[in-house]
Amino acid sequence: MRIEPYTAERRSDILDLSIRAWRPVFELYRPAVPAFVFDSFYPNGWEARQIDDLGRVLDDEPESVHLAVDGDELLGWVSVRVHPEDSMGEIHVLAVDPRHQRKGVASALMNHADDLVRAAGMTMMMVETGGDPGHARARAVYEGAGYERWPVARYFKNLAPRRGGGQS
Repeated sequence: MRIEPYTAERRSDILDLSIRAWRPVFELYRPAVPAFVFDSFYPNGWEARQIDDLGRVLDDEPESVHLAVDGDELLGWVSVRVHPEDSMGEIHVLAVDPRHQRKGVASALMNHADDLVRAAGMTMMMVETGGDPGHARARAVYEGAGYERWPVARYFKNLAPRRGGGQS
C-alpha cells in the first residue's frame, strides 16, 4: 500500500468508495436521529448530499486529498485541513473501502495526515464523527489512534408547523 496525492481521474472511484463505506453507517445513523433533522439535512437522500459535499472537497481543495492505493486499486482516502489560527490539523474526511477495512488502511491514512500536519508546524490534530451507533467503529478507530473525545452536545428543535393546526 502507498499513499499518493489525489488526481481528478480518481474522482468517480472516490465518490463510489465513499458511498459504499458509509452505507452501513447511515443505516444505523438514520434511526438514531430525529426524522425532521435527517430529512432537513438529506432532502434528496444521504447519498446525494454526500456526493455533493465530497465532490466539492475533491473539486475545491484537491491538494487536501490523499489516496491509499495498492497497485491501481483505491483502498481509501483522507482529506486533511490545516487551521493555523489554532495550531491544528483536521482530518476532514476519512473513508476506507469496506473490503479493506480493518486492514490498517485507516491507520496509514491517519498517520499520513499526522505527518502532513506536523510538517506544517501544527501541534494538534482533530477529527469529528457522530456519537450514534453508526459511527461506533469510527470512534473506536480514532480512540485507538490516541484521539481524546471532546464532550460536545448538539441539539435541534423542529420549528416546522405541527400537523393539525398552527405552531404551539
